[in-house]
Formats: sequence, C-alpha cells, structure tokens
Amino acid sequence: MVRPMTELNLVSAFSGESQAHMRYLIFAKRAKEVGYPNISRLFTAVAYAERIHAGNHYRNIMTKGSQTTFGGALFGSRSTVEDLQHGIDGEHHEVEEMYPAYIAVAKDQKEYGAEITFRYALEAEKTHAGLYARAKEAVEQKKDADFKQIGVCEVCGWTTEGEIPDQCPVCKAKKEKFTIF
Repeated sequence: MVRPMTELNLVSAFSGESQAHMRYLIFAKRAKEVGYPNISRLFTAVAYAERIHAGNHYRNIMTKGSQTTFGGALFGSRSTVEDLQHGIDGEHHEVEEMYPAYIAVAKDQKEYGAEITFRYALEAEKTHAGLYARAKEAVEQKKDADFKQIGVCEVCGWTTEGEIPDQCPVCKAKKEKFTIF
C-alpha cells in the first residue's frame, strides 16, 4: 500500500487532472462557438494530455490498492481570453507548486511509480502554459491562433506544436505514440 501522503497527492493529482480534462473540453466547445477553431483544437489536445496524466496517476493508485476519494474544482467560462488565462494559471500552479511538492514527497517516500507520473505531468504542463499564452495573445488581437498540428504523447502527455519529434523528450516514447490534433 502506498504511504498516506503520497496516496493523497496521487488522488489529488488524479482529481485535478480529471477536472482539467473536462474543463478544457468545455473551453474548446466555447472557443469553437465564438470563432476560434485553432484554439478549440489546442484546448482539445491539452484535454487529451490531461486525461493521460489522470490515467497515469489512477493506475499508480490502483497498483497500490488505494480506495481514497478527493474532490474540488474551479468552475466558470466567461470568454476565451479568460478561459485561456484560467488555463495558464492552472498550469503555472501545477508547474511551480503542486508537482514539485508531490515529486519531493514521492521521492522521499521511495514511491518511484508516483514520482514518474508526477514528473511526466510536470514536463507536459510546462508546454501547455506556453501554448495557452500564445493562444491568448492571438485572441487579444481578435485573431485565432496560428497552430500547425498539435501532438500529444500517449504515454506521458507531453504536448508539442508543429513537427513531432522522433522520440518524446520526456518519456522517450517513439513518434508513433503521438496523437495528432
């Protein structure tokens, strides 16, 4: 059984990533409705990455036999600019506060599976924040973002725009393991 603090962090991360997945799908629908199809595609791609993170955390919890529950969410979608800012803020929180703390606890408790899923998510969240910032700049100029293809690694959720690398820089998965949006 996983140690209590790491277990709570895994469940918290699962909950947060699951909520981000759904929130970003809602934001994608809204962006499309107001005339931003490329930003809609970005939200959809990042939602897919968040689902991968949630699945990785969940599998790690289940291999340890956990039955913990946890919840909490931010709600609201007012405009595409605000949705993008909400996404940026959420990704920054995960990069700067949440995942570094979760990684430290997992490492200290020798919960290496949890540490890996947290590291995968941390690296992906860094790219999400940057993509959202680019999209927000475009919307503030009353334009859709000029994204080429957006690729998401099916193993770790790392996300990239443009050409897909031969190997994921985070988990080393092959190019064939990317889903294209």
